[in-house]
Amino acid sequence: MNCRSEVLEVTVEARQVEEAMLSLLHTILLHRSSGKFHYKKEGTYSIGTVGTLDFDCDFIDFTFVRVSSEELDRVIRKAVSEFKDALSNSGSDGMGQISLEFYQKKKSRWPFSDECIPWEVWSIKVNVVNLANEQERQICREKVGEKLGEKVINVVEVINRHEYLPKMPTQSEVDNVFDTSLKDVQPYLYKITFQITDSLGTSVSTTMRRLIKDTLAL
Repeated sequence: MNCRSEVLEVTVEARQVEEAMLSLLHTILLHRSSGKFHYKKEGTYSIGTVGTLDFDCDFIDFTFVRVSSEELDRVIRKAVSEFKDALSNSGSDGMGQISLEFYQKKKSRWPFSDECIPWEVWSIKVNVVNLANEQERQICREKVGEKLGEKVINVVEVINRHEYLPKMPTQSEVDNVFDTSLKDVQPYLYKITFQITDSLGTSVSTTMRRLIKDTLAL
């Protein structure tokens, strides 16, 4: 099986990292989750509904839709918080990447552990810049909101393509495809990882500053 790979890139100031990552990860998981499966007998099941809610960002002019599951939100927030802390500890300007990998399990014979086979990976590259004053921050707040809107549309377009998804499992195999640990939603099996780069490319920082200065000149 070929693993599908998608890359998104955003440039933000430090206080926007958490909300930017939450907006993108939640958007992807919204479209990669289903309601809980309720099996009546092997091969026959019904699927519950997925609740949603709107989330308004504090530091970005942006509102995104996420699954209403508080359990899922806590898991995502924990991963994003760890990424944000690692990014801030890398220096005043930083660059990092957080990845959301979807996989399915393939049972192995004893004594070997199950094999985890990725089928889709989303990598979000994050560039952190320092801004000089509140006026620049306000412009950045608006521009990042616009960019996130474009990224969300991109995510939806990619997900709506007719490409590989794990087939619906039987009751005995549902844990090989879905995370069934949450009480109100059932995302495909996934894991979130991140890595940090110590220095930020000057081209990225320069591009953001040029964007801000061009806006100030209008």
